[in-house]
Amino acid sequence: MISPETDRAMARFFISPEAWNLDALVLDADESHHCLHVLRCKPGDRVTVFNGAGAEASAEVDTLSPAGVTLRTISSQKPPGAQVPIALAQAIPKGKNMELIVQKATELGVSAIFPLVSERTIVRLHPDDGRRKRLKWQRVAVEACKQSGQNWLPAVAAPAGVEDFLRQPVLREFEARFVASLEPEARSLKAFLADSPAPPRSALVFIGPEGDFTPAEMNSIRGADIQPLGLGPIVLRTETAALHALSILAYELRG
Repeated sequence: MISPETDRAMARFFISPEAWNLDALVLDADESHHCLHVLRCKPGDRVTVFNGAGAEASAEVDTLSPAGVTLRTISSQKPPGAQVPIALAQAIPKGKNMELIVQKATELGVSAIFPLVSERTIVRLHPDDGRRKRLKWQRVAVEACKQSGQNWLPAVAAPAGVEDFLRQPVLREFEARFVASLEPEARSLKAFLADSPAPPRSALVFIGPEGDFTPAEMNSIRGADIQPLGLGPIVLRTETAALHALSILAYELRG
């Protein structure tokens, strides 16, 4: 059993980029609750804080308050250069598999996650349910950063239908756009890069649900200049395909 003392020695807390101020570090209500009531931190305890945009600092607990625990900065790490943005457009799987995908994608350094509701998605979300799910998945991403030591926090978007997402301007922000596919014409990432004058500066990959996107959805995806990406001959479960695709993209584009 891990004692609170051991937990405190490895404690990491998130402070949003908007609130990041090394001269006055303050935890929000959720992080303050975790600090006070879960880890039972005391003044003088050493902790680590990060802002989800690459920055990290070593700090000491100063004052304790449910409204906001204050910290004193001891040392800070200069944020490294921004990573090549790699984003995931993921058809929402059944059960808690979406939480698993968000957790592992965060650990892999994904820059954004776009949950999709496709025709073959079993989960059907009311708009209020979608908002609650987004907040829950965003919290899963924060916890994954805290646990893994990842300092880059992806933004989790609200769930959207495939056709709706294809019309969103954010799609055009990604230089390379792929959809995982078992189609005969699907090519490996190495083949795409071999034909490119330079590696793309950003990438987005679509992963379908169990049973894949419908032919109509795939036609729409292909019509939005999204290229079929081969992940090998084995039929992968959606969560495995997501993590496999992200690992390949990170290895090839980030070195």
